Amino acid sequence: MAKDLRKGFGLVVLTFVLAFGLINNVSAVNDANTGNNTEKVSCPKGSLRGENAEVNSLSECNLAEKPAGSDNLMKTLNTIISVVVGVLGLLAVAMIVYGGFMYTTSAGDASKIKKAKDTITYGVIGLVIALLAFAIVNFVLSSVF
Repeated sequence: MAKDLRKGFGLVVLTFVLAFGLINNVSAVNDANTGNNTEKVSCPKGSLRGENAEVNSLSECNLAEKPAGSDNLMKTLNTIISVVVGVLGLLAVAMIVYGGFMYTTSAGDASKIKKAKDTITYGVIGLVIALLAFAIVNFVLSSVF
């Protein structure tokens, strides 16, 4: 029983280490994609910004100089998506902790151990999906807007 207890505690610790390691990697990816491009490009003839306007990339040539509140909308949308994905990630971590608690208190019962392992597995899958969703959404929003 003590061996199972140590094994369950080890799984919980490993899960936390992996979870927080992935979170740091996602934030590092977001910091690298801030779009701080110092090279300016001239817009071609016929673009919305006008011929020879200096912009960061050619994709900005056909954007209005002052879009009607799109900055506020994108910030609001990004905040909403970040909160939703954050709550989903928190629920996934809670399921992992609950699965670790179930594993620790299973007392060697095979059905309880299986249920606990399944809970931890589904929690890890949920956490990975939440982190990937957060990374993809932030990448798309920073690339497009």
